[in-house]
Amino acid sequence: MTLDAAACYRALASRDARFDGRFFTGVTTTGVYCRPICPARTPAATNVRFYPCAAAAEADGFRPCRRCRPDTAPGTPAWEGAPVTVARGLRLIRDGVLDDEGIDAFAGRLGLGARQVRRLFETHVGASPSDIARLRRVHFARALLDDRTMRLADVAFAAGFQSVRQFNHAFRQTFKAAPRTLRAASRAQPGAGDPAIVMRLAFRPPLDLPWLMSLLAGRAAPGVEAVEEGAYRRTVSVGGASGWIEVRGVDAAGGLRHLETRASASLAPHLMRVASSVRRVFDLDADPDTIRRALATEARMARLVAARPGLRVPGAWHPWEIATRAIVGQQISVQAATTIVGRVVERVGGRVATPFPALTRLFPDAAAVAGADLTNIGMPGRRVDTLKRFAAGVADGTIRLEATGGPDDTVRALCAVPGIGPWTAEYIALRALGEPDAFPAGDLGLRKALGNGVPVPELEVAAAAEAWRPWRGYAAMYLWSSLAETENRKLKTRN
Repeated sequence: MTLDAAACYRALASRDARFDGRFFTGVTTTGVYCRPICPARTPAATNVRFYPCAAAAEADGFRPCRRCRPDTAPGTPAWEGAPVTVARGLRLIRDGVLDDEGIDAFAGRLGLGARQVRRLFETHVGASPSDIARLRRVHFARALLDDRTMRLADVAFAAGFQSVRQFNHAFRQTFKAAPRTLRAASRAQPGAGDPAIVMRLAFRPPLDLPWLMSLLAGRAAPGVEAVEEGAYRRTVSVGGASGWIEVRGVDAAGGLRHLETRASASLAPHLMRVASSVRRVFDLDADPDTIRRALATEARMARLVAARPGLRVPGAWHPWEIATRAIVGQQISVQAATTIVGRVVERVGGRVATPFPALTRLFPDAAAVAGADLTNIGMPGRRVDTLKRFAAGVADGTIRLEATGGPDDTVRALCAVPGIGPWTAEYIALRALGEPDAFPAGDLGLRKALGNGVPVPELEVAAAAEAWRPWRGYAAMYLWSSLAETENRKLKTRN
């Protein structure tokens, strides 16, 4: 991936936060690489090299700066201009697939050979998939050191290392210092001494957190999720461990910059997966500036984006949960779907202890739902059959909830399942699988939004959406939000 060195140097000299995470600067005189917002004196242009991601800088022999902490930078949009395959590969790395399954299985999920995948990553990102995965583990461990309640061994295993020795070696290789040394030099995060583990997750602003919290609150599975006291809370099960998390915004100079996640100590061995899931739920890896520029080329969408900057597509803690909701929610209201999901949770979900009275259940996995008695749950028998059949397919692996092809391939595969239509498939692709171009053109809400309250034909919606590729999923969120505001205004007028 080629960067414009002159443009990068101007951004470096300006220390403009908008460029944070878009590139990293290697300083040849110090051997250190930095974020564009580093407070250190700007080096001479002849002494710097620019890299699209931190892993590329490290692969070239640079070590992370201890002042600007590259591990705390927002997600790097290194896939801009790169093949869609690279973007999906980076998402799979974020979700731990490469660590869990190895390079051959990872490449297979992308429909390529391992050698082809390595070549694509080297060309478009500047580092191999293994380099990126290793650095992800090391930087995640670096962030965990700020929580002094965790033992170093717990940090090592939580970050995905197989042994403390491997952790120490990787840490020294990256930071040229021992983990204990960097912990001694760091300040404890707010929450140190709390029995919960605290993580701060960076993102690229702006983020419309109030709207996102409102949407999550309206669709929260009773007993599993809740938005209370300005925080999103839920029960979780990961890697055989169960517990709870709490997520809230952290205001800093210049506005909201991080989401603070508190996780129960029971989840300590699986914190990297927890962090990955939180990032997915809140869509923290989105690049709102890129999305804004793309959508603003069309007048209608330009107005909506300007009125509500930083809108995100809320994702799934686990794709299976959103798929369940999509099937349950066919042709009924959001409130009715939430009620029925709550009944499924109450009947099938296991119990879990949390400090939050409203959160007492785990969301049931696909195998549990496939084998459950769901009679008298409030759904038509045919839809119950669809849910159980779908659950059985997910449980035995014949239905794979992952986006390895394009959104059209994903939707076609889902529509091949009896009882799954285009709306359900597009909704699953959008929210469960993170396909940014998924777009349920037949959705009544979208049809009404485009018709200013009066539904327009589905074909008209699909035709209008062509101008919003490859970000039609975000366009859908803006249209849904505009419809909600219109309905609220009508309600206030009637009252």
